[in-house]
Amino acid sequence: MATLAYEVRRRDPELIGPASQTPRETKSMSDLDSLDVIRSQASTALFYRGGEGEGGVDPAGVIRRALGEALVHYYPLAGRLREIEGRKLVVDCTGEGVLFVQADADVKLADLEAAGLRPPFPCMDQLLFDVEGSNGILNCPLLLIQVTRLLCGGFVVALRCNHAMCDAIGIAQFINAVSELARGLPTITVKPVWCRELILTRDPVAPRPSVPRRAKPDVLPPPMVERSFTFHASDVVAMKKSLPLPLCDTATSFEILTACLWRARTTALDIPPGDIAPLVIGVNFRCDARLSLPAGYYGNAVTTSTVLADADVLRNGSLGDAVALVRQGKAAGATEYFRSMANGTEVRGSRTFNPANLFAVSDTRNIGFHRMDFGWGEPVFAGPVSTFFPMCYFIRVKDRDGEDAFVMPLMLPQLAMDRFAAEVKRSLLEDAKHM
Repeated sequence: MATLAYEVRRRDPELIGPASQTPRETKSMSDLDSLDVIRSQASTALFYRGGEGEGGVDPAGVIRRALGEALVHYYPLAGRLREIEGRKLVVDCTGEGVLFVQADADVKLADLEAAGLRPPFPCMDQLLFDVEGSNGILNCPLLLIQVTRLLCGGFVVALRCNHAMCDAIGIAQFINAVSELARGLPTITVKPVWCRELILTRDPVAPRPSVPRRAKPDVLPPPMVERSFTFHASDVVAMKKSLPLPLCDTATSFEILTACLWRARTTALDIPPGDIAPLVIGVNFRCDARLSLPAGYYGNAVTTSTVLADADVLRNGSLGDAVALVRQGKAAGATEYFRSMANGTEVRGSRTFNPANLFAVSDTRNIGFHRMDFGWGEPVFAGPVSTFFPMCYFIRVKDRDGEDAFVMPLMLPQLAMDRFAAEVKRSLLEDAKHM
């Protein structure tokens, strides 16, 4: 995004508790919720064209009211996490509330769009202010929401959630409940379900392919830069036409774009021949019949699948070869989870390869943030506010013609980012020949 500076004026943060009495109890978390890799904060932003609405209704006030009403149904989110024996997490449902901040920014949505409404966003640390004492995992508010009104009548809803409580699908379910109540629905359409006991530790994961360990893993040098890349439907069609049968008929957008980025990133980082370039794919197992998680479950229900490929083979192979590997990884994800349950995540995370070579992808396109309507229509942009090395998010957006497009933010060293951009451009030009 181009450089853009503006001022944000915030009111004092306040705690919003459930709008009516809720149970005071302690609830157990799942084994997956308690993993170290899950103990983090996840941030999302939704940008709205807005407008004052009938009677000059203030979106901040509407969302504040709806937040308290939604917490009646999702009252554990108003509590606090603590750790018990074995580093297991529990949530004390105290009703203390979540943090809410109301703010005003001296900028118009059109200014943000002109700068490129993609991560990384300018002044994001002001649109989602890090309230003192709010970014811990234990004994802290579990959710921070900031509603920032823009000069044009638009607004930004930015939120940061304790990942141990919810994965992206879970927090989207809660925010959707807030949006329904904000629009005046008498109640929420999806009732939350706890049932964290359904995700328990089982036997350790089966042995996986080993990779030689480096005595001192390479560390990527600074500076690191973040940049978003946009792919249009026509780009995906062109890449799909370049694939052999049967992939040209069956490959999904996710498989094609992941394969394209994986190959380009491996080339950009100049990973030596013989080194492994691992791909880690987030796999949602909510709908897997082997677990039978009920509708409305809002805890963590995502595992990872790792695909190992020799860097030189990946770089010199075809796009179709990479697509086949991505498909293999997607299919293996849920099966690996049911082989090991939550322990599998820890075991997989400890396998030996150069961490600088790893590429992780998370598909957020169908989580539902892009449909969140608080009464002022759907957002112009909705998705993660930034990424980190080695993660790449897949975000659904609309292009200037109103057609679906895909935005992928990722982080690389500056020289590698330049090479990556050139490699992606070269690949798209080559694939365009198949149109």
